[in-house]
Amino acid sequence: MAGVLLSEEGHAQAARLADALAGVPLAAVISSPLERAQQTAAPIAARHNLMVQTDPAVNEIEFGAWTGCRFDELAGPEWDAWNQNRGVAPVPGGETMLAAQARAMAAVQRWAALYPAGEVAVVSHQDILKAVVALVLGVPLDLLHRFDLGPASRSVLRIGAGWARIEGINLGAGC
Repeated sequence: MAGVLLSEEGHAQAARLADALAGVPLAAVISSPLERAQQTAAPIAARHNLMVQTDPAVNEIEFGAWTGCRFDELAGPEWDAWNQNRGVAPVPGGETMLAAQARAMAAVQRWAALYPAGEVAVVSHQDILKAVVALVLGVPLDLLHRFDLGPASRSVLRIGAGWARIEGINLGAGC
């Protein structure tokens, strides 16, 4: 949700990520509008003399009535269904994971098409990025918990007109 900022460790992770991407010839840095994503994108963009471009399509899942709730407040059948059936379970007043995946993948494809000869860094949120990776891998949304994307990790996707492939998942700053 809005207003959640990076911790001191988060800033350190963002700096390490910017260092790891220093040698990558980035053409653009795209970020979710949420502050923590913007704070992660800023050092990457600065390292490449680029501006962070904000794209609401790579924003966090719209959690509706669950926004701002603690995990213990979410306990119940709807939360259980969300965690067991991400592909179809609704979020009260929010969006489905399938809708979030579709909007994020459309954005990634759009940015790839805008910079066909360059590399684009997309800074978003774990579930959004996992949904994009899952789509490229052909992994159902219900199985998102079978892999992880750590904070300030990076995954490398190559995307062209009508094709996509994964070259790395959950790479640390030293990879």
